[in-house]
Order: sequence, then C-alpha cells, then structure tokens
Amino acid sequence: MTSTPGEATTPEPSTPAAPPTGPAAVPAAAPAPEPAPAVPDAAPAPTQTPLEAAVAAGYAFEGQALELGGLMVDTTTLSPVHVRIPLAMLNRHGLVAGATGTGKTKTLQLLAEQLSAAGVPVFAADIKGDLSGLATPGAGGDKITARAASVGQAWTATGFPVEYYALGGEGTGIPLRVTMSAFGPVLLSKVLGLNDTQESSLGLVFHYADQAGLPLLDLADLRAVVGHLTSDEGKPELKALGGLSSATAGVILRELITFQDQGADAFFGEPEFESADLLQVSADGKGLISLVELPNLQDRPAIFSTFLMWLLADLFHDLPEVGDVDRPKLVFFFDEAHLLFNDASKSFLDQIAQTVRLIRSKGVGVFFVTQSPTDVPDDVLAQLGSRIQHQLRAHTPNDAKALKATVNTYPGSDYDDLGAVITSLGIGEAVVTVMNERGAPTPVAWTRLRAPESLMGPSDPAAMAATVAASPRHAKYAEAVDRESAREKLAARLEAGTKKAEAEAAAKAEAKAEAKTGGQAPARKPAAKKAKEKDGMVEQVVRSSAFKDFMRTATREVVRGMFKTGRR
Repeated sequence: MTSTPGEATTPEPSTPAAPPTGPAAVPAAAPAPEPAPAVPDAAPAPTQTPLEAAVAAGYAFEGQALELGGLMVDTTTLSPVHVRIPLAMLNRHGLVAGATGTGKTKTLQLLAEQLSAAGVPVFAADIKGDLSGLATPGAGGDKITARAASVGQAWTATGFPVEYYALGGEGTGIPLRVTMSAFGPVLLSKVLGLNDTQESSLGLVFHYADQAGLPLLDLADLRAVVGHLTSDEGKPELKALGGLSSATAGVILRELITFQDQGADAFFGEPEFESADLLQVSADGKGLISLVELPNLQDRPAIFSTFLMWLLADLFHDLPEVGDVDRPKLVFFFDEAHLLFNDASKSFLDQIAQTVRLIRSKGVGVFFVTQSPTDVPDDVLAQLGSRIQHQLRAHTPNDAKALKATVNTYPGSDYDDLGAVITSLGIGEAVVTVMNERGAPTPVAWTRLRAPESLMGPSDPAAMAATVAASPRHAKYAEAVDRESAREKLAARLEAGTKKAEAEAAAKAEAKAEAKTGGQAPARKPAAKKAKEKDGMVEQVVRSSAFKDFMRTATREVVRGMFKTGRR
C-alpha cells in the first residue's frame, strides 16, 4: 500500500515479512505505528502590544479622516497601525508645534493636500515660500518611496489648485488690502504697540471719524483725522471727545508716521479684500488653497499676524451659522502664531479666545503653527482639539520648563516618559492626539508622518506669476482705488474755512473803507428775490454728496464687531 504524506502507515498482516538477506541480516521486528502529523493551521495573527491595541481602537473612525502616518513603537520599530484625524472634527481647531527644522511646514503641507482633495478650501500663511510647491507635483525619489512604503502610503506625485496672495501687493500674488476703518482700533493698537490708555484713545478717534462722516480708508486718512484734532481748528472737537488728551493724540500721530515710513500704507486701502473669496472650490471638486506671502517678515512681524487675525474676525462676522457639519467650510492655518500673542493686551487676548471659540459654529477650523505650545495662551490652547507635536529641545532651563509644561497639557499616555519621547523625535515624526468623533481625546501616538505628494519646495516663479495673472480675483483686486475719504474731506473743510475767513476779512476791510469815506451801503435786494436765492442754495446743499454723507453717518454710527472692526 502506498502512503501519502500526512497519512499514518500500518503493516498489512496478510502479507508475510520477507526473509532477511545479506551477511549482516538480522531478524526484522514489526515497525511501530507512526503518529499522525498535526494539520497545519493558518498563520497566527501577530500579537499587538497594549499600546498598539489602544491606538488602533482609538483612531478607528467611522467617517472620512485625514491620514497622518503610522504608529511608532520605539525609535526603530514601526507598527502597521494608522494615525488619523476625523474630517468632521477639524473645526474643533488644532496646534502644530515644534522646534525649527523639525517638519512643521511639511506637516502643514500634508494636511492642506488632503483637505483640498476632500473638497475643503484652505488658507495658510507662506512664511518661507515653501508652500507654493503645493501647486506642483512632487519630485519623488528613493527616500520618498521608502518612507511612503513604511507607512502604507500609495504615494503619487500630485499638484493642487492654489491661489497666491501678497499682503499689500509685496511679493508674487494678488494684493490683499483692508480699509483702516475695517481694520479697527484694537488690531491697529496691537500693531503700533500702544498701551491700554492709548488704545482706548485711538478708539475715540475712530468713533469721532465714524460720527463725523470721515471715511478712514488708509493711513493717510487716519493721520489727517488725528492731525485735525490736534490742530487749532480741531481743538474744540478734541475737547468734546473727553477722554482724548492732546499729548496722547500726539503719541498716536508719531506712531502712525513711523508706521507709514516702514511702508505699511501699502496694506491699507481699497479695494478691500472680501474674505468670502477664500471659500472657493475648483472645477474638479478640490478645495482651493489660498497662500499669502509677506516678504521681509522680520521687519514687520506684528502687522502680518494681526492682518491674519482681521481675516479671521471678518470670516466670523460674514459667515452664517452652520453648526456641526461633515466637513469644515474652511481650515485656516495661522503660522508663526507666537507673533500674534507677543506683548498683546488682555483685551486683545480675550477677543482672540472669543473668536476661536465661536467661529467653530461657522464651520471654520483654525490651526495655530508655532514652536512651543506655551506660545499660545491657556484660554486659546484649551480649545484646540488636535495636537501634532514635533520635536522640542531641552538645552536650557527655559527649554526644560517649556517641555514639562507641554507634557502636562497632554491626556494620560501609555509612554513611560512622554518628555523623553518628544525630545527624541526624528524629523518628520510627531506625538499626536486628536479629538475623536465623540469629542473625546484619542490616545497619545508617536507617529511617523506621511510624505507630501506635492513639491516640497517653492514652485517655479514664472508658473506662479502666470497663475496670478490668470486668476479672476486678480482683476478684482490688482488696481488700487483712491476715492474721496477723510483726508480729502478735511482738506476741503480747511479750504472752505480759509475762504470764509478771507471773505470775512474782505468784508470787514470794505466796511472799514466805507466808514472812512462816508459811503452808503448798497441797496438791498427785494425780499422775494432773496428768499428765492436762499431756497436755491438749500436745494444745492441737500443734493450735494457732502450733505448725503453727513446724513448717512448722522443717523447711524458705523457698526463695529469683533476687535471693533468696521463692517461693510
């Protein structure tokens, strides 16, 4: 009987054993039965560590999510568990933090790509110019291929729809401008570095301009109003404002002159940017990524961050309430966020916290990008649901203090020493925790981040210029408009006063001359003719644009909202 592998063989009793042969032959014993081999089972599933099991369960979401990367068990071991952010929870805001050179910009790029692919518009500040590469497919290479394979990413070079803006028209992009009235006294005080008393005094200047029908469109308009209030002609009006002293007005005027000498007047004027233009989707359903650039940021750091805050406040006022949605209407990345909070007054910080807290219901998510979580005030930090923490360094006592504070802001962790993990993170690695679909924090996960699929560097300048020229918003905002505003109206008022004074002086001189010569006064006009001339003059005044402007502002003051910004 022939046996097959895996079957037991037994001797057949009906067949006698062959007699032994050969010189060394010995009697053969009956062979013992062989045990049946075990049937091979399917390959056992690899066992998960408690950390892997907790992270796998914590990041298993039902809805659409952005893929961040893979879970790292230690510095060399990468697990197959994926770390993600639910798309619907991005309007609960977030933080991307880490020391210089640890990969924050690439993380921002990774998030922007996936948001655009999901049809969500994105706004981001492009501080170094690297984000312009979002419009160009990535270059690939062995390192990119290896990294993508390690985190289970099917990497494909992809470009995304990008709109380029330039603050004040400096740089490659569509000019972004805002009127001085819309910017408001609170944000301007932050830019000028005014103290609380000077800030409240500046608010009185804006109030006076609103009431007097003097449109504040640019820096020259505000300078003209402050100069008028400190002049001999404006001193009675300055006194009527009560809380504004001539000394404080002088300080404000000097700060405005210095600010204008720095070239800041390019940021203010018309046409004013409409924040609703950020909410664009391309023809193929991808969200438009709007990037704003400010060259020479180091010369004017405050105006950059404050202008972004104005954009956020403008969005808050213009967008309708939408509540909880499946995907945000816009995600706003606030780079170099520490510039916004440095030396800020308490009232300014309160306004920021209120804006961040309330704009969630408008469907807008805000991600602050900075070096350390301690750069962000506690009232704002407490509202950030997602945290992506790149490496922090602890070379100085202040660094060690910041590291300890950072660790204390995280939920309970399965890592024995989270601080040691944060200081040992490699480039492109981060410690992540996000808000899950129930609104609870996910387990802390040491993550190797995916590679962006667009170019990790600046796009070609010629291609950027062509994109700007082809944009329909370039035609809308490219050319500055200089219409009649406070400066022209005050100049006209001064000219009219001068003419009136000259006429009065001439009349006095004529009367004096007549008195000396004994001449008689000219014959009076008939009463009916004088009444008719008076009626005609009244009609001309009522029909004049100056009277219409006065009536509009006399019946209502300019409505001011968050940060006392003017509303269109």
